Amino acid sequence: MPALYVAPFASEVTPPLGHPLCGGWIEPVRAVDDPLRALGLVLLGNEAPVVLCAVDWCGIRNEAHRAWREALAGAAHTTAERVAVQSVHPHNAPFVDSVAQKYIDAHGGSPANLDLQFFSRCLDQVAQAIQNALKQPLRFDAISIGRATVDRVASNRRVLGKDGKVRYTRTSATRDPEARAAPEGLIDPYLRTLGFWHGDRPLLALHYYATHPMSYYGDGRVTSDFCGLARDEQARASRLAQIYFTGCAGNITAGKYNDGAKANRVVLRDRMGMAMRAAWRASRRSAVQEWKWRVEPLQLQARREAAFRRDTSLKVLKDPKASPAARGNAAFQLAWLDRIDKPIDLTCLEIGPASLVHLPGEPFVEYQLAAQALRPDRFVCVAGYGDGGPGYLLTDVAYVEGGYEPTVALAAPCEKTLKTALQRLLGKGQAPAGAAVQPAADRAGSTTRHTHAATRD
Repeated sequence: MPALYVAPFASEVTPPLGHPLCGGWIEPVRAVDDPLRALGLVLLGNEAPVVLCAVDWCGIRNEAHRAWREALAGAAHTTAERVAVQSVHPHNAPFVDSVAQKYIDAHGGSPANLDLQFFSRCLDQVAQAIQNALKQPLRFDAISIGRATVDRVASNRRVLGKDGKVRYTRTSATRDPEARAAPEGLIDPYLRTLGFWHGDRPLLALHYYATHPMSYYGDGRVTSDFCGLARDEQARASRLAQIYFTGCAGNITAGKYNDGAKANRVVLRDRMGMAMRAAWRASRRSAVQEWKWRVEPLQLQARREAAFRRDTSLKVLKDPKASPAARGNAAFQLAWLDRIDKPIDLTCLEIGPASLVHLPGEPFVEYQLAAQALRPDRFVCVAGYGDGGPGYLLTDVAYVEGGYEPTVALAAPCEKTLKTALQRLLGKGQAPAGAAVQPAADRAGSTTRHTHAATRD
């Protein structure tokens, strides 16, 4: 078997002063509290290279997401279908759609979502970071897997009343004491960590957890917020590269445990950091000799309601009396309809006992739990917030329950389609060989291509 290598890379993607944040719906950049980064790795070995990348942006949609994948693929000498780009989803960060921006530029009167020159510069810089990393890849022969419960961070955003309808929407900062007093609801309580090793030497760590990563936002101060801050603190303490992926958090926030007080950012950061360290200490290593990359195309459908049709969106976009936010949202809808016939790739890296799944949009946590249930024999980590074009990916019952998410989800109900695609992606294929070795010490300081297609806060 060929030797296996991993090349971690990092590039700053902090927007300049005045750049739009969260799609132009909140105050633009007026200060930077901490830099935003694109953090990732290139895998080299028994297959064509694979790139995994987590970007400290709110979202990357449609053609903008395709441009990211193609730029990273070119730098890594691979193909776009072998690149997974996921947003971490802090809101004091860019939320970008290049086609939507072109609609906005053509009609005016709507808030910009993206400076196209800044966008191109970011792609050039990340591509250069990959090329630099490939000059000195790190050989690895094992991975480690571990998980830990995260204490008092995640809660389900959708609190139902006795009538089965949404009674409270717990946003990331929830001030209503009754909403905060309601039970956590359905969450995935675990942070999952995967490490790369060469012998007894740790090389880098990947973390996965499902929650909206905001403590407060809207003040124009750029930040990766509490999840990114915990990641960066862990990197400084361990002197290892750390990459953080947000899971299926479409209906998950810290709202039960956060009333928006600024002091809570540090509290939530420390709780995340505690879980990262605990998951690392609990990890066990497995030898690896190969890995496999799987791709499953997902074909989503447009919503049929009048408010989501092309003619309605064009009318709103051209209406000078419509609010800037409404016109901006219409541009996002038009960009989604422009690419509706192009499938979205679901991807999975199988390595040792782990399966790393990458999903588009803002999936509800039910899809993360469904992916894990499909393969109880494997350590399944799920990253959401890939191609953000479809927006929220709800369960079918959520449309009946009401609440915020059904009012802005751009894809038609898709639960069966998405779960079927997940089943194909995570099918009981031959997994890479791997033998358990020993617990991973806490060293602080030291394709398969499936060809059948599946039919804000």
